[in-house]
Amino acid sequence: MALTIRRKVTLGLVIGSRAFFSPAPCKAARDEALAQLARIGVEVVTLPFEATANGAVQSIADADLYAAHFRAHADRIDGLVICLPNFGDEIAVAELVNRARLNVPILLQASNDEVDKVSVHDRRDAFCGKISVTNNFWQYGVPFTETTSHTCDVSSDEFGADLERFARLCRTVRGLRGARLGAIGARTGAFQTMRYSEKLLQAAGITVVTVDLSEMMGAAGAIKGDDPALLAVLEKVKGYGRIPAHIKPAQIEKQARWTLAVNRWIEENGCDASAIQCWRSLQDNFGCATCLTMSMMGEDLMPSACEVDIMGALSMYALALASGAPPAILDWNNNYGHEPDLCVCTHCGNYPKSFIGDTPEVGELDVLGETIGREKCFGAVKGKVKPGPMTFFRLSTDDRAGTVKCYLGEGEFTDHPFPMDGGIATTRVKDLRRLLRFVTQNGFEHHVAMVRGHHADVVNEAVVRYLGWPIYHHGQEPEPQLFHPNRF
Repeated sequence: MALTIRRKVTLGLVIGSRAFFSPAPCKAARDEALAQLARIGVEVVTLPFEATANGAVQSIADADLYAAHFRAHADRIDGLVICLPNFGDEIAVAELVNRARLNVPILLQASNDEVDKVSVHDRRDAFCGKISVTNNFWQYGVPFTETTSHTCDVSSDEFGADLERFARLCRTVRGLRGARLGAIGARTGAFQTMRYSEKLLQAAGITVVTVDLSEMMGAAGAIKGDDPALLAVLEKVKGYGRIPAHIKPAQIEKQARWTLAVNRWIEENGCDASAIQCWRSLQDNFGCATCLTMSMMGEDLMPSACEVDIMGALSMYALALASGAPPAILDWNNNYGHEPDLCVCTHCGNYPKSFIGDTPEVGELDVLGETIGREKCFGAVKGKVKPGPMTFFRLSTDDRAGTVKCYLGEGEFTDHPFPMDGGIATTRVKDLRRLLRFVTQNGFEHHVAMVRGHHADVVNEAVVRYLGWPIYHHGQEPEPQLFHPNRF
């Protein structure tokens, strides 16, 4: 079965109609919605137009028909798109969702009226009908996603963008609800900050699969030198970045062996993301770094965090799902002079190369190499991250509160110089002091996941609306509400 991040998103499509309104817009709304979904590469589950009057759901019988069809395809459906070309039948729509029992995100659209077409025969009243449907969703305890505007045309660019964003939201929710994370090796003893609750993750549907580092080193050492898979990985390593001339072929082969062993274990265990004990047992007992392995997996949208930071790996995976781009794990590491909204985020060398934005150098770990010998530390991906917009995200488990919690925000990478070795990202976040105060006062780790581009809207919607985890969205006002968002 394909991993969630690689499968096409599939959405169920429903046209809701109220019988005594004009049925004429129903066919047009269906055709336009199907065209929009085809344009963005989304697969669709729906009944044929002829299955119900006007191809719409406007009675309990129609709701039953559609609910049964959706249940039969429940393993494929990532979300529902419900379009109201007219007022819609609120009970039929609510009962459809209730009876289908899909527990997936829902995008609710309502069509615009035209000011010169509001006669008894032409009016739509979807503006009002949408509120009636949402009231029933509240009564049934059904969370749903809004379109950008309260009403919009199905054929509009605005609704097309809403559908594209909703598809990424559905992928994010499905991916996080059933994620499998690989923990390769024990938590590094000096990093107690990387502790987390495996039981809280399991309660959220997230499974952690563990393996001892010695098993992985043994598997890497047992790979035959003429194994075609090893030779293929060796060529991939050689072509991944600029390798300094003093690096010996034996060092490169050792890195390829480790990479192949990790890749095989990840595939055998169906893991979506991983976290690895990156120092210093691997360097002492096998003789290479694991940064390059993690960088290459991240480039293939299978993110991997260092220092067995499982929550960091999950944070990276969320950003990969939401963006479709390779994420990285970084430290909030250095101030930048006296600039209040600038800081430097770093790590030894695990960033995916497209996260950096240029072809990186693949060399040796600098800090650890100075301590135990550089010949044991080949496999660090080095480079300065190119300027551009970015999104940051951090998940953590809170045993005292009994929940997964998180913070989220957007900023940018800048071109400010910083003469430090490794992976360097000079970073600007507005009101950085406020963010860091939140991090330190709420027990978050020094690691943070980042991805290029602005994707916080998708992550926030997934977390708040469908996963029910408490979140701080930096720089954004909380959505006004009378009750706690975890009401469902």
